[in-house]
Amino acid sequence: QVQLVESGGGLVQAGGSLRLSCAASGFTFSTYSMGWFRQAPGKEREFVAVHGWLRGRPYYADYADSVKGRFTISRDNAKNTVYLQMNSLKTEDTAVYYCAADSKADRAASRKDYEYDYWGQGTQVTVSS
Repeated sequence: QVQLVESGGGLVQAGGSLRLSCAASGFTFSTYSMGWFRQAPGKEREFVAVHGWLRGRPYYADYADSVKGRFTISRDNAKNTVYLQMNSLKTEDTAVYYCAADSKADRAASRKDYEYDYWGQGTQVTVSS
């Protein structure tokens, strides 16, 4: 049974930091691209970052422009966990953050949520001013 379990969300002041974790099980984690998405109240879910795996290539990272330079995505295959380090947080980063897994290994990791096979339940991040 596939599971993605996010943790690490919470309340933080603007300018602060949080690290989100997503523990995966039930699939071959090392051969999946792992993404983070977020959804703010009244808005559509949006891409944040992905740690991509493309068959035969090294892992790589891709970021939304809104978080580039502030967020860092990484993974630990030994722990089947993907992380999102979030620094210099802004009030507009407030959202529910979701972890997702994409099994397609023959193309670059997608920024489209419908391309992802598995999803976590989400963790709330609230940034106060």
